[in-house]
Amino acid sequence: MGYVLLSGAIAAEVAATTAMKYSEGFSRLWPSVITVTGYLIAFALLAQTLKTVQVGTAYAIWAGVGTAVIAGIGILFLGEAMTLARIGGIVLVIGGVVLLNLGGAH
Repeated sequence: MGYVLLSGAIAAEVAATTAMKYSEGFSRLWPSVITVTGYLIAFALLAQTLKTVQVGTAYAIWAGVGTAVIAGIGILFLGEAMTLARIGGIVLVIGGVVLLNLGGAH
């Protein structure tokens, strides 16, 4: 169940971060509301996740997957450049999460 909650936390954080892009510095109401609500949900779900998943594992997955997904959204939907450096960074983030999990973080 912990990983289901963690997936929800990641989805909420990704939605909140994406909405933040459209909030124009919190000057637009609905994207700003979605941003704040998304982060509240993300942290609440992450807190529930930590009841059953070790903090190092949960945070590594939350931060790593969230970062990789947001970078992908930027490239695919927001017109950000897909450079070798950016792709390499995403691969390193995912690799870091995998190594933490293989290294006995859980």
